Amino acid sequence: MAKKGFKFTIAALLITGALAGCGKAEDTANNKTTDNTAKQELSGTITAAGSTALQPLAEEAATEFMGDNPKVSITVQGGGSGTGINQVASGAVQIGNSDVPAKDKIEDEAQAKELVDNKVAGIAFGVVVNKDITVDNLTVQQITDIFSGKITNWKEVGGKDEKINVINRPASSGTRATFEKTILNGTKANDSIGTTQDSNGAVEQAVNSTPGAISYLAMSYMVGEKKDALKTVKIDGAEPTTENIAAGKYPFWSYEYMITKGEAKDAVKAYIDFVAGEDFAAKVEEMGYIPMKELNK
Repeated sequence: MAKKGFKFTIAALLITGALAGCGKAEDTANNKTTDNTAKQELSGTITAAGSTALQPLAEEAATEFMGDNPKVSITVQGGGSGTGINQVASGAVQIGNSDVPAKDKIEDEAQAKELVDNKVAGIAFGVVVNKDITVDNLTVQQITDIFSGKITNWKEVGGKDEKINVINRPASSGTRATFEKTILNGTKANDSIGTTQDSNGAVEQAVNSTPGAISYLAMSYMVGEKKDALKTVKIDGAEPTTENIAAGKYPFWSYEYMITKGEAKDAVKAYIDFVAGEDFAAKVEEMGYIPMKELNK
């Protein structure tokens, strides 16, 4: 009987030890899971700068992204596409917001090759005029002649006898680069005529306060309470809509880029992916941009 009791005791101890071992294994597994979760939690500080056309979308996305990732801090600044690209190239910021690819603003080929153009949305631009202008459609050639200084009076394009006042964007502007590329067919706008304004808001004020004025800006500015702030003219009979852009009928548009030095990683990559992703697409459209899913069809 004593031997049987001894065997029972040994067996009980072995079972207890096995259970304790299982408990330790589970604890270890749980600790590993906790460690992995901690590693996946995003953190860090991100500064984006550049395109004023992309700035509102980048700011809205940053607010939503930081709400889901409280350990990430994102600051979005303007300055123009050229400024953003040069700042990310120099390492001053993590993201250069731009209406054009990096190579369009960086002359040094080696430096340009270090940069990655991350497409996050599409954007339409519009040619806008003062509300006293009766013309509601211009051809690409007429627009080219106006911004080159060849056409100087609205009567030359079917309007009333009134001087045309050109309002341009600065050389660093991605909107201007897109305008010169898609409308002026690669030629430069004539800076010796008219004036220059460096933001969408400044363009709005200048066009509304200057008789006979004409300029161009991002259609993302013309949403909400700004929807009727300016008169937009058709280009070759087409309005700046997603449908016309997708059908190849409207030329004045571009992708919006978040440019990084090398491939984006960690929080920077997650933020860029969020801007371009399905979850944010409805907001992209609401704010007057074109979601990537519409351009990838």
